[in-house]
Amino acid sequence: MNRNNFAAFGTVAAGLVALLLLPACSVNVKKEGNGQDKQVDVKTLFGGVHVSKQADISDIGLAVYPGAHLKEKDSDGSDKSANVNISGFGYGIKVVALEYESDDAPDKVLSFYKDQLRKYGHVLECHTSHLNLDMKKGHRAMHDSNELTCDGEHGSNVELKAGREDDQHIVEVEPEGKGSSFSLVFVRLHGKDADI
Repeated sequence: MNRNNFAAFGTVAAGLVALLLLPACSVNVKKEGNGQDKQVDVKTLFGGVHVSKQADISDIGLAVYPGAHLKEKDSDGSDKSANVNISGFGYGIKVVALEYESDDAPDKVLSFYKDQLRKYGHVLECHTSHLNLDMKKGHRAMHDSNELTCDGEHGSNVELKAGREDDQHIVEVEPEGKGSSFSLVFVRLHGKDADI
């Protein structure tokens, strides 16, 4: 996931926080040692938002590629992990994302994650220039199919997907120098009777 994708998560979350703050019942902000926000929790009469820089690999349901390490912050301070939960009016979304780098070539990383993703169903391979969360159709009750699709765009990044639109695991791999950069993402949508 490139820094624009993490920035997009932050922008969407910030916008929703702003909307929910108007009738806010409580706001809890935890800070890091350097004074930057580490976690924000907003609870209102209409729902809540939880945004944290502390994403845990166990929440994604995939193993870390052997020898890979979590990417450092970008020079502009953009974080390489996010854990976002948004709920309200009986619906919600959970997105957990982590970005790693490896000295191994993209083909090796892709082979490893194709095996990992099989436990979530058929593995779809897409070629794209950006991460595609494939949530444009919304909840299953609103349409006929809940199958994941490629967005039709072509690029040098390979994106592996498994699951359904409302419960998906995504691995995006791109070449970086002689090695690879890859993002691990879990997305779950839920309706009135489901729990994140």
